[in-house]
Amino acid sequence: MKFSPVALFAALAVAVPTEQLSRRELAKRQATEACPIGYCLENGGTTGGAAGETVTVSDLASLQEAAESDGPLTIIVSGSISGNTRIRPTSDKTIFGESGSSITGVGFYIRRVSNVIMRNLRIARVDADNGDAIGIDESTNVWVDHCDLSGDLSAGKDDLDGLLDITHAADWVTVSNTYFHDHWKGSLVGHSDNNADEDLGALHITYANNHWYNINSRAPSARFATLHIVNNYWDSLIETGVNVRMDSQVLVQSSAFANSPERAIFFADSDYTGYAVVDDVALGGSANSVPEGTLTPGSLPYSISPLGSGSVASSIPASTGQKL
Repeated sequence: MKFSPVALFAALAVAVPTEQLSRRELAKRQATEACPIGYCLENGGTTGGAAGETVTVSDLASLQEAAESDGPLTIIVSGSISGNTRIRPTSDKTIFGESGSSITGVGFYIRRVSNVIMRNLRIARVDADNGDAIGIDESTNVWVDHCDLSGDLSAGKDDLDGLLDITHAADWVTVSNTYFHDHWKGSLVGHSDNNADEDLGALHITYANNHWYNINSRAPSARFATLHIVNNYWDSLIETGVNVRMDSQVLVQSSAFANSPERAIFFADSDYTGYAVVDDVALGGSANSVPEGTLTPGSLPYSISPLGSGSVASSIPASTGQKL
């Protein structure tokens, strides 16, 4: 699809109240930032649309046209957008939500692309027909940061899909400062026990500084993956927490569980277990039943400062979600 950022910007131009100008300029600066944390630093880094123009969209048609266009582009979402569809961002895109913006009923499918940033977005109630709130499939170098992802526990368990699923050998992904809440299925890494040929050696994922609240399961669930989970806080999980499956190597570090069921770090629902190193994790009365693994802080290609398990409850909820 051919697309002119200048033309779109002109088409969307409206009188902007003076008090909104500084907020919009701040959003533009934040939207051009590269990923500074975790596995998305690897493989050349993750810069999204920083090499292109910046446009602001406030309706579904403009958002979809911009996200699916060719070439690098930074897209700022303004106001409330709702719909019943799935958007497929192309490579070299940043989609950034202005403070107070929201997207309802629209899923994002990041498939067979690279260098995509999804940041400061509030996405809610995506019907299963439109996929996950954010789905990352066979893609590399993706950064999901400061997002607020939620569903609807009053709906049927399969009426909505996952909040953030990472599958089909996606690689070099960081999920940071994100608020997962009020949903059946949190975050699935690796979609099938039968996908070893594709997934083994890929699925390097960092979950840093995230808040999980009122999630039923998959917080996250991992097959064939290398996962670093650091400075995470799980509160009021409903059924289960971190499911370590199919030879995954997981490091859970500087994190805490509260008001949650027994199976905090566990294995179930696959042919065989994965492995976990648990380093300074307050289980809060829940349990870790996974065999010890080999992924340690010293084996990572980057470093993240641990907050300490005793500090995440007071700091992580206040800093996650759409807070930029």
